[in-house]
Amino acid sequence: MTDTSGTDTSGTDASGTLDEALQRLHASGPERNGWLSNHAPMAVEALVRHGQAPTVHRWLDHYRHKLEDMPAHHSPVTAATWREALGDPARIADWTRFFERETTERPWRDVLAEWWPRLLPGIAGGATHPVIRTGHAVRTLLSTEESAPRRAELAHALGYWAARAQPLPEIAPLAPAPTAAAALDAVPPVPEQDGGIRARLAQLTAFPRWGATADPDTARGLLAELVTAATHRYGTHGHGEPIMLVHAATAPNAVLRALPALPRELWAASLAAAWAASAAVTAAYAPREGAAPLATTLTAEEVFARAAAHGDDHTIKFADTALDVGDPTALAAAVRAVDLNPPAF
Repeated sequence: MTDTSGTDTSGTDASGTLDEALQRLHASGPERNGWLSNHAPMAVEALVRHGQAPTVHRWLDHYRHKLEDMPAHHSPVTAATWREALGDPARIADWTRFFERETTERPWRDVLAEWWPRLLPGIAGGATHPVIRTGHAVRTLLSTEESAPRRAELAHALGYWAARAQPLPEIAPLAPAPTAAAALDAVPPVPEQDGGIRARLAQLTAFPRWGATADPDTARGLLAELVTAATHRYGTHGHGEPIMLVHAATAPNAVLRALPALPRELWAASLAAAWAASAAVTAAYAPREGAAPLATTLTAEEVFARAAAHGDDHTIKFADTALDVGDPTALAAAVRAVDLNPPAF
């Protein structure tokens, strides 16, 4: 997988397009219709990173009808009251304002390190979108010049996560699996695969044992293995639910992107949470039968250009993760996502 620990000059946005896009978006809330996520900040970050900055404002114009204003504030979140506000979606604006203050007054890495272990148990909340948005924001701050809109984007992502944080049910351990791919294959599907993700996640009972380690470097390697396995698996199982199953890969990849900004002592717990999130999405939506794998001769740049032209936000974000994995099977999985998901344009 691509090393996300250093500066990626290819992601530098000399035109300022990313900051302009984020400023357009920060008047909007992270959801619409009371539950559906606003994917625009994540999609535009991926578009800019992969050389599609000239398309960003046109893409936002098409997406504009899906944006809603930031919800009303209720009461401030403080160091004394945050526990009672955690996981309360009515407090999205309160949490966003809290993290805007925090990331203005303190180094953003310090804020992230303090709140990461508090938020990690709720990684599946909001269908994993909050942690994915956080991963995009952290990647930008790690690899491009820091700016006020980019710090504000991290505040919005963390605020969304705090408001939607929701622990999974208690999960019993099943037989251990030797690899991430084998572990995903062994995840039992939920009994009733109807309804929304909250109804499905409530049915979770057990996952295979995989990835337990106390060593940070081992945890990072296993997390990269998980992202690769989930990305590859989409190529054969994405047809089960083409939109929702992208999160089995993009959620753990968001955690992987955040690791370089986190204290090493948090890496093992981050792996465990990422595995739980990926397994949960797999259990909720994966079909019982896989399809034949797809092959592609397209380059990484051609694959992402195809996803960008397709325009669907989930497809763009999945292609972004597939390019992080970078091998031919991952690129073919991204092409399959283009084929499976309805185009936005």
